[in-house]
Amino acid sequence: MQTTIRKPVKISGIGLHTGCQVSVELQPAPADTGIVFRRVDLQKFQIEALRKRVSRVVLATTLMKRGVMLSTVEHLLSALFGLGLDNLYIDINSLEVPILDGSALPFVEMVKKAQVQQQDKHRTFLKVRKPFRLQDGDKFISVEPWSTFRISYEIDFTHPAIGHQVLDVEMTPERYAKEIAFARTFGFYSEVEELRRKGLIRGGSFENAVVLSETEVMNGPLRSPDEFVRHKMLDLIGDISLCGYPLICHIRAVKAGHALHTDLATVLARDPTLCHKVKEPDLTSQVVNF
Repeated sequence: MQTTIRKPVKISGIGLHTGCQVSVELQPAPADTGIVFRRVDLQKFQIEALRKRVSRVVLATTLMKRGVMLSTVEHLLSALFGLGLDNLYIDINSLEVPILDGSALPFVEMVKKAQVQQQDKHRTFLKVRKPFRLQDGDKFISVEPWSTFRISYEIDFTHPAIGHQVLDVEMTPERYAKEIAFARTFGFYSEVEELRRKGLIRGGSFENAVVLSETEVMNGPLRSPDEFVRHKMLDLIGDISLCGYPLICHIRAVKAGHALHTDLATVLARDPTLCHKVKEPDLTSQVVNF
């Protein structure tokens, strides 16, 4: 069945790129609403969390509708999609979702506090019907039919603290909350000055990102030895949520990023030759429980 939350819940923090203080409140929404942001500083102007609203994917995923922007949405959307939430209003009073600790864990804790509530309508899934692949140089995402929602992610950095990391997860709300949500965004100290000259990461700090020098993690310890690939999977989940439906497929991503992630969301949403919509009663109990 479709889901929302039982009661509103609110959190505040700083925007990673704007450096502005911002508040976010999750509100229950009726069945078939989807995930909808409402800019309460602009008379509750609504921006749907859909691929057609994506305007920019440089260091974060930014949505735009009729000139109204909303940036750094991927961690919040990752938590909602990973936990299997279908319908929510997200009231926000600025143009960027707060970074908080750099992971999706605070948003998972918000949902737990608000309590997930089932609704009286069945979910509709997107089920991949044949394999396909998106590629950009040595970066790629391949997708194939599967009986559940499975993600494999691989990264390969020359940095000694990261190196080659691989993660493979049959995704459920429980596994997302335990194995993915805690992983923080990461960046390199050598790039900070240049990014700030470009007007980015004004709110970045050692408290909301894993920061690396040329040889090591500057603000350890890590939450997991492979926290880096776990965060990349977290980002992917947030970005592909923009296809608008829960997924039944196996996604394999290698060295990908926001651009390929959101391209995948577009293909999933727009190409009926590659995937089709399936009503919940037509799925096995194993999939319905996701």
